[in-house]
Amino acid sequence: MRELIQVLSAVKSTAKATRLVEVDALRGLAAMAVVLFHFTRRFAELYPGHGEPLLRFNTGHYGVNLFFIISGFVIFMTLERTQRPMDFVVSRFSRLFPSYWLAIALTFGVTHLLGLPGKLVDASTALANVIMVHGLFWVPHVDGVYWTLEVEMLFYCGMFLLYRLQRLGSVHMALAGLLLLRVVYWVLEHHFGINLPWMIYRLLILQYIPWFALGISVYLLTRQKSGEMDCRAALATTPPASSLRGRRPWQSIPPAYVTAILALVALVICDGVGLAALALIFATAVFLAASGHFALLRLKPCVWLGTISYPLYLVHENIGWAVMLQLSAVGLNINLVIGVALVLVLILASAVTRWVEQPAMQWIRSRYKQRLAQRAP
Repeated sequence: MRELIQVLSAVKSTAKATRLVEVDALRGLAAMAVVLFHFTRRFAELYPGHGEPLLRFNTGHYGVNLFFIISGFVIFMTLERTQRPMDFVVSRFSRLFPSYWLAIALTFGVTHLLGLPGKLVDASTALANVIMVHGLFWVPHVDGVYWTLEVEMLFYCGMFLLYRLQRLGSVHMALAGLLLLRVVYWVLEHHFGINLPWMIYRLLILQYIPWFALGISVYLLTRQKSGEMDCRAALATTPPASSLRGRRPWQSIPPAYVTAILALVALVICDGVGLAALALIFATAVFLAASGHFALLRLKPCVWLGTISYPLYLVHENIGWAVMLQLSAVGLNINLVIGVALVLVLILASAVTRWVEQPAMQWIRSRYKQRLAQRAP
């Protein structure tokens, strides 16, 4: 019997790893969409006169919204499996900061070497960028994409606070409150001309909270679907039959569905039906990937993009634009310029992943585990 349980556990772990590979590959495609948007459209807007590319990825910036859904999925999953608060802190620090700090140095150096009009910052500003939430103190970004890292960090802090207060099980109530506050801000501003405190709006990431809420909902739904809940979690999410008698049908809806619906309603009210429809498509894609039904994402190019997605996102914009300006200055066709810049940032992202991100992450986490082992009785 024990052997059978071990085999089943191994099978479940393998299936879980496969699904996470698909989710990570989806993040890689989102990163590539953002890169193509910056190279084919944003570059032409900021630095006109270099020719018209064959294709413009005008909607590639919505890859950021897909990032936020995936972050909601991954962070809630991570916190549910976290045994100690420092486990989460070390996990996020080792994942985010080594590559980020290197990206700051690389971007600062390359842009000052090659030149990038309107995007250069001084050394003190670059140094202030290391805290990742420097935008809250009105410090300019070394690279424009860093604004999303501030949003992610604030989301991590909010979720970590719930974890420390032992209220992770009340996440649906917290999200419902934030979604309601998002709508209140919008209604008061657009119908009554009343502007509530902007800093609260920013600190609570109200503009993007529907996307994170969808990610958390997708994680909980896939976990319930795959039967990964323990007995206590199952009892907590599925009321006993006796308690269902006399209840109205909508009172039996799983909280994850309710949160997802509230997120979509908030998007419809504040951002329009189009963006809400896009959110539904993205959430469905993450659900399929997390459920193991997106076999295309297991192809090697997609898996590779998922592996390098974070460094690619960090180093592509200003470095890519600086290279594009230099190549355009010697008379190369804009399509060739885009192609060369794309290859260069992919190579750079691969190098950062292989020689910085992964080794640093492994070293930090192994040192942390060693210290835990030393403190153990």
